[in-house]
Amino acid sequence: MMRRSVSIVAIIVFLLACSEDDNKQDTFPDALEIESLKIAGNEVTEATATMNIPCENVVIEIKFSSPLNPSTVTSQNIYVKDVTNSTVPATISLQEENSKVIVTFANKLRDLSKHQLTIAAGVIGSNGGVLSPGEQPFYTAIDETPDFPEISDEELLTLVQKQTFKYFWDFADPVSGMARERNTSGSTVTSGGSGFGIMSIIVGIERNFITRSEGVQRLNKIVTFLEGADRFHGAWSHWINGNNGDAIPFSTKDNGGDLVETSFLVQGLITFRQYLQPSDTAGNNLINRINTIWKDIEWDWYRKNNEDVLYWHWSPTYNWDMNFPMYGYFEEQITYFLAAASPTHSIPKTVYTNGYGRKGAIKTGNTYYGYVLPLGTPSPLFWVHYSYLGLDPHFSDEFANYWEQNVNASRINYSYCVANPRKYIGYSDSCWGLTSSDNATGYDAHSPVNDKGVITPTAALSSFPYTPEESMRALKFFYYTLGDRLWGEYGFYDAFNISDGWTASSYLAIDQGPIIVMIENHRSELLWDLFESAPEVQAARTKLGFTKNE
Repeated sequence: MMRRSVSIVAIIVFLLACSEDDNKQDTFPDALEIESLKIAGNEVTEATATMNIPCENVVIEIKFSSPLNPSTVTSQNIYVKDVTNSTVPATISLQEENSKVIVTFANKLRDLSKHQLTIAAGVIGSNGGVLSPGEQPFYTAIDETPDFPEISDEELLTLVQKQTFKYFWDFADPVSGMARERNTSGSTVTSGGSGFGIMSIIVGIERNFITRSEGVQRLNKIVTFLEGADRFHGAWSHWINGNNGDAIPFSTKDNGGDLVETSFLVQGLITFRQYLQPSDTAGNNLINRINTIWKDIEWDWYRKNNEDVLYWHWSPTYNWDMNFPMYGYFEEQITYFLAAASPTHSIPKTVYTNGYGRKGAIKTGNTYYGYVLPLGTPSPLFWVHYSYLGLDPHFSDEFANYWEQNVNASRINYSYCVANPRKYIGYSDSCWGLTSSDNATGYDAHSPVNDKGVITPTAALSSFPYTPEESMRALKFFYYTLGDRLWGEYGFYDAFNISDGWTASSYLAIDQGPIIVMIENHRSELLWDLFESAPEVQAARTKLGFTKNE
């Protein structure tokens, strides 16, 4: 029994001795931690975003829990990247017995931009302590220095129109003269966007960007192409091959007539027809040819067996499978209007009342941010642009006052961005405008009910007739403050998201066109006056019971 007790004690003593040896061999350094982080004097915590950091003389201070190994404090382990994912040149130094890192920048930081500080795992303590890597985004403040020389408001409006016009003039498809869908579309042209481009040519002539002769020649090329392009009961497809006029499917079953895009195109053609001089041989020839293709559109066919509604699509292979009856308020009022105006294939007023108007159920009348919206809910702003590039919205029908509708929809969009309930970076009374456009992951219908932090310049700029002061503030902000990243060869790029540090490299015909046209309607009402001078337009106003608002 004694012998057994001694054996147990010996084992215990042995194990304790081994444990002491292990402790001596496996002594681990304390973990290296960041005790504090300051960016331009602002204490950073996990609970607070770091915003409005000045662009100049920025100092970043990083206090560690213990001294660092100086050889690991390098620009490979501690660095800042800007929105272009480029490393910002910086100087890194050590203070307080190597426990504090100071980062200073060689150059001025880009204003109103996302930057990201990275502290990599390669930073090691002098005792071998290991750091958990981390990242901290911060946003710089607005730099009040303009990106471009300041000019008068009128000069700025002209400059924006001229630069944006280049998309439809310099970048037009060389064979057809039509507008390419976007700046990466090759020979794919768009019928609706080309209608906007046709109207922009008128602006180009009147603002002396091109001569009248050049504009008429371009229209002749476009009309010649349209005469030979695929048509489906008179309607063109959304996308067309600019080389040969063949329809290009917009989606699998959308390979035929697109009545809405056709209406945008015809709105442009009628407006230009009214601009032409019948006494001029070339002008008279084009007037007659535009009349012919306009009369060939079978708007009534798109009622699908005489229903009291228009259908958006028809395909020779899929028939009515797209099944999009156009009930209610969105972008298509011009489609119903031109269908009623057709001299050969007109629809009766009942189709407008029961289809577009949903027998009166189209009316809503809800209030948002203090503004009554007669129709619908807060929407992408292209709804108040596309139909009203030519159709003067100073009118009422049995459902709404459309000037009130369009003005209030624009003000609601503006007020939402000022309120900024989702707290996106950059939204303000100078940076606003939600509509359908590109974003970092694709394309979406941005609006107050679908806000993803994406501001689209066409939203605010095409609203100039409705919100002139708010739109001018936005224009100056886009040009003078964001111009170094937003202003390009064909005007403003399609969209941007300051919160995500993203700016589009794209241009879209349907976004560029309304900027030119609606700024001109704000300045002179030129396109409204031309379209409204058409006898078919005047007859359709009477037919549909429209009354003019002053």
